[in-house]
Amino acid sequence: MKSGLIALALLMVAPLPALAAGPSGPQIDAAMRAAMKQTGAQGLAVAVIEDGRPAYVQSYGYRNARGEELQPETIMYGASLTKAVFAYTVLQMADEGIIDLDAPISRYLKKPLPEYAGFDRAYAPWNTLTDERWRKITPRMLLTHSGGFANFYWLNPGEKVVIHFDPGSRYAYSGDGMILLQFVLEQGLGLNLGQEMQRRVFDRFGMKNTSMIWRPDFARNLADGWGADGRTEPHDERSKVRAAGSMDTTIADFAKFSTAMINGVGLSPASRAEMTRAILPIATASQFPSFQPELPVDQRRKDLAAGLGVVVFDGPQGHGFFKGGHNDFTANTWVCIEARKACVVLLSNDVRAETAFPGLVTFILGETGVPYDWEYGSPAAKAP
Repeated sequence: MKSGLIALALLMVAPLPALAAGPSGPQIDAAMRAAMKQTGAQGLAVAVIEDGRPAYVQSYGYRNARGEELQPETIMYGASLTKAVFAYTVLQMADEGIIDLDAPISRYLKKPLPEYAGFDRAYAPWNTLTDERWRKITPRMLLTHSGGFANFYWLNPGEKVVIHFDPGSRYAYSGDGMILLQFVLEQGLGLNLGQEMQRRVFDRFGMKNTSMIWRPDFARNLADGWGADGRTEPHDERSKVRAAGSMDTTIADFAKFSTAMINGVGLSPASRAEMTRAILPIATASQFPSFQPELPVDQRRKDLAAGLGVVVFDGPQGHGFFKGGHNDFTANTWVCIEARKACVVLLSNDVRAETAFPGLVTFILGETGVPYDWEYGSPAAKAP
């Protein structure tokens, strides 16, 4: 771990360099403000990584309806960006032999999954699961959204846990899949996920204002949210660690994680490569609804696949990966191009900013080939 800290420190302590490629800082500022004006978004933050180094970090607009300034250190909701950080944590555990990505989860549980009761508030009601196919599920399947679950169990009739297809056979976005892997780590292996992510990622990379659970000190500089109708919503003080999306962070902190990730700090070369390998082809027209029919083979995108906690693609600049995050008052996106070691992170506490993301990413990184038509689909089909 010490060598990883030193490597990251060498990247982070130097003054931010001039952007090696693409627009200048003032040009990015102008584009962000123009996007906010066009969409009506009240708050937006950006981080740019170029050649494996942080090149630009800035925020714009407001953090709440009182007109207080959104700053690079303002606490914002990470939403489903949490899933990528969770996957990074699991890969560290795999490197250490704590968990095998391809072993059935039954190996790590002390009793059959449906025999666990009383955990529904923290996880999901596994005791409502009657399908023995759960025994086929592996951590890799859960990290590639191929465990067979709905996004969340309460979307099923009777709010039961249901396996909708043979595990590993196709992609269908599932927060409950991530929650199940969290359950395996905590109830099977006796780990505390919040503490593991704090130690392995947040502390390791100097992310002082990032946590999987609410911290009272966050209240001093906190972003509330704006919805599509302009309505404001107070920041949710999340009291439970949830691998699917409980992380609070800042644009400055997530720039540190993005820098570490693109450089593979903290992972073996094999695990770093595995995270963004095209593991499972994605055969649907859009990400949501989860269980839409798969397209005929000749209509599928050949450049789109699930990695571990991220989605991977191939475009005009080569191989890349991305992850989004969304709720009714939050819009986030993170896009990286492997060959350039270049990334852009956009965090907004106003969901209206989301429509500007494709244009902003293209403006900063150039044409990447990010499959935005699949990612966003119709306005009603957003990832939480």
